[in-house]
Parts: sequence; structure tokens; C-alpha cells
Amino acid sequence: MLDIFVLGIDVSKESLSCTLLQADTRRPKWHKEVKNTLAGWNQLLRHTPEGAPWILEPTGRYSQDVARAARKAGRDVRLAQPRKAQMFLKSVQSRAKTDKLDAAGLALYGLSCLGTCCDLAPYPLKSAMQEELDQLLCARKGMSQSVCELQARERELPRAAATLAPAVAALQKQIKEADRQIAELTKAPELRAVKELQKVPGIGPVIAATLASRLTARSFSHSDQFVAFCGLDVRVRQSGKKSGQLGLSKQGEAELRRLLYLAAQASLRAKDSPFKAQYERERDKGLSSTAALCAVARKIARLSWSLVAHGTSYDPQRVYKQS
Repeated sequence: MLDIFVLGIDVSKESLSCTLLQADTRRPKWHKEVKNTLAGWNQLLRHTPEGAPWILEPTGRYSQDVARAARKAGRDVRLAQPRKAQMFLKSVQSRAKTDKLDAAGLALYGLSCLGTCCDLAPYPLKSAMQEELDQLLCARKGMSQSVCELQARERELPRAAATLAPAVAALQKQIKEADRQIAELTKAPELRAVKELQKVPGIGPVIAATLASRLTARSFSHSDQFVAFCGLDVRVRQSGKKSGQLGLSKQGEAELRRLLYLAAQASLRAKDSPFKAQYERERDKGLSSTAALCAVARKIARLSWSLVAHGTSYDPQRVYKQS
């Protein structure tokens, strides 16, 4: 009988903390600390059995690089969803939290999921263009947050406003430059859906670029999967005679969820928006304004998936048409 192994990797900027777990004993065969460089990746490839899946959480480009190197070498690389993985790690680590324990925990998490209904998806790799777009969007978000903070300081510190004003102006100029670069990137055929997404009420250039990037980088076979990825799916609890909904799962990507909520808010202000009627219907059911907006955000997410997945055109008359 062949030994089966799973490799758990805790990724950081400088290093990779790695544990090879033996499936039958559920005990580590070895633990290694290697640099997060080409030399470190090659070292892992030499010491890890070819059939062992690599389990790692998404940590931006630091995990993208090692995942890309492993996939290029023909290895099976799986994605550990951060929220679920962290909950699992907490359940098995009661006394301490170290990189070594996290690596072993990720391997155990992967072992418990592989081959089950909760099987881990392949680690999604971005193209060079998608990586550049995502980094520009992240940089824009940081600059926008800084502008808001500095403008708040201007109001709080009127005597220092003249000192802060040049910094605000410089950041606003850089944001415009980032917008220009994002607009140029989204002209690529790979992101042709951006233009169509911007026709949806409430979706502007930044939200359209973000949606297109996520939808083209991952394969969502159904709109439900994308809604869950955004964390906009509704949790349900049923126990004995008690059953009900508990609000959003919030297990997906927080930034995408935030942007879709902003799109829902903007859609209510847009002329001829088909989402206004849904918002009013949700409110008539007794939902709070926040819950009603989340329902609209969920609909916008489904519509966005459909436009990208099927390459269709936005038609407001078909938004609520039953298929």
C-alpha cells in the first residue's frame, strides 16, 4: 500500500513554513522552513512526494508565486478558504499559535476535506494582467482611504489644514492616474465584460473592474457559488422545531462584499434602475434597510456573474425575468 501525504504551507513574505502530513497516521513526517524564493520552492519540490496535494491560504502575491511554481511542476495545489481554515485551526490549536502549528493544521484541514463534499478547489492562478489590475485596485483603495483620513484631519485640525492640503491634492492626483491605468488595462479582450458591467445601475469603473477580475480569475459554475464567494449568501439554522435565517455568512471576500453593497446603494439613486422595485419589496416584507440593500447586492452579484459567464448584454427588462 502506497503512503499518502498532504503538504500544509503557511505563507509569509520571507518564508514558507511547511509540514508534510502522513494520511494514515495523521502525523507529520517532517517540517521544513524554506525561503519564499525560487530556491526555496525547488527545495520543497525535491522533498515532497509528487502525489501530495499542497494546501495553502491566499496571501496575495506571496502565495501566488509559490502556487504558480508548484503548478508549473505538475503538483496539485489546493486553496484553503481563510475563514473556514482559521476556524478549523482554532478547533485543533488550543494552547499556542505558531507558523509550524499553522502549517500542520493546514495539512490536517486539507486531509479532512480532500475527497469529501467539502473538497478544496484548485488554487486559482492569476494572469500577469490580472495581477497588475488587482494590485492597482488595491493601491487605489489605500490611497482613497488615506484621502478620507486626511480630509477628516483637515476638519479636526483647522490650523493645520493648509499643511495637509498638498498631501490630499497629491493623493487625489495619483488616484486619477490609477483610474487611467485601470481603464487602460480593462480594454484587454480578457476583460471585455467591464464595459458591459458598467451599464448596470450602481456599478462604476472600479467596481466593474473588480468584478471582472474576480469572475475571470475563478471558475464559478453557478451564480450561487459567486454569491457565496462574496459572502452574501444567507446562513440557515434548523434544529428540532426551530428554523430560520441568521443573516449573511460573511465567509467570502470582504472587499468584494463591500463594493457590491456600495453598488446596491448607488443603484437606488440611478435613473431607471430596476433594483429600486426590489428594494421596496424587501422593505415591505419587514426587512431593515441594510437587509434590503444586501438583497439588492446579492441580485447585482448574480447579474454580474451571468453577464460574464454567458457573455450577454445588460438588459434591464430581463433582470427580474424568470428563466
